[in-house]
This record gives sequence, structure tokens and C-alpha cells, in this order.
Amino acid sequence: MDGLRLIVGLGNPGREHALDRHNAGFRFVDALAGRAGGRFSVESKLFGEVAKVDVAGRTLWLLKPATFMNLSGKSVMAALRFWKIEPEQALLAHDELDLPPGVARLKFDGGHGGQNGLRDTMKLLGHGRFHRLRIGIGHPGHKDRVTGWVLGKPSNDDDILIGRSIDDAMDALPLAVGGDFNEAMKRLHTGKP
Repeated sequence: MDGLRLIVGLGNPGREHALDRHNAGFRFVDALAGRAGGRFSVESKLFGEVAKVDVAGRTLWLLKPATFMNLSGKSVMAALRFWKIEPEQALLAHDELDLPPGVARLKFDGGHGGQNGLRDTMKLLGHGRFHRLRIGIGHPGHKDRVTGWVLGKPSNDDDILIGRSIDDAMDALPLAVGGDFNEAMKRLHTGKP
């Protein structure tokens, strides 16, 4: 399988959402841009902000949709078309209710698990054959509390754990960028090189 060419961080735009659990995907690409020396700029034809970075000797596009989460697919589709990138060469980083803070997991294909950014992207693509980085934010315990939970800010401890899982994912990323997804998963999921 080919390596990655595009990493999309899913989140909601605006300062009022910057620290929300739902913005774990934005947080990942911001951290990656910071580590790789990339700078985001607005790209209106892609309905978002983009940055270009080098990871593992490969050029990688980073995208933060400026649409709200439930319309993320519009920005993702525009980027795939514009840069002529196959969905299989894309990684969508997003918050994951079913994983505890401090845990991040790589996955290829599958359902959307109720994540609205994935849901919209899959609706427009017609399938789910892209890579995902699932960043654990924990679950509030009841489905009626999910909206307030994802749009809320994590506790101090959870915030530290989420940051740590993002660091772990960045450490495994060069393997995925190079196309070695099994090794990237092994490193991220077991913590062993």
C-alpha cells in the first residue's frame, strides 16, 4: 500500500472551540505542523487551512477544514481532487469516544462510529477506505451527554493524556507516511519500536 500524502485534522473552526475534546484532530495536525516547521494558511478553494510539511523524507499536506465538523467532507473531497490524492493515501485524525484519553489508534476503513466528520466524508466518498487516527477522549457514560462532552474542554489530567497520545501518534507517523502501516500500528498500539 502506498504511503500517506494528506493528513486531515477534524474539528470545529473558531477560537471558542479550540480547546474542545472534539478538536483533537486539529490538535494533532497543529502539533505535527509545529514539529515539522509547517505553517497553516487559508485556502478558500479547499474550504480550510493548509500546511505543507516533510515527514520521513516525503511531502505531506495537512488540512484543517473550515467547515463545521458535520460538513468536513466538503473540504476533504476538495483537497483529494485538487491534489489528485487517492482516499487510501489520506489519514483523518479525529476524536474517539470509545477510547480513553491517553490512547490513540490507527485504523483503515470501517464505519464512522457516530463521528460526524467521518460520517460526512464517507457520505460524499461513498465508502470509508481511508486511514484514521482515533484520538481517545473518553466517554461521558451516557449517550445523552455526548454532545456536551465533545464540545466541552477536557480536565487537566485528560488534557495531558490526550497530548501524550498525540505525541505517541507523531512518533509512529513516519512509518505510516512511508507506507508501513502495520509497523506504525504496532508501535502506536503496543508502545514498542
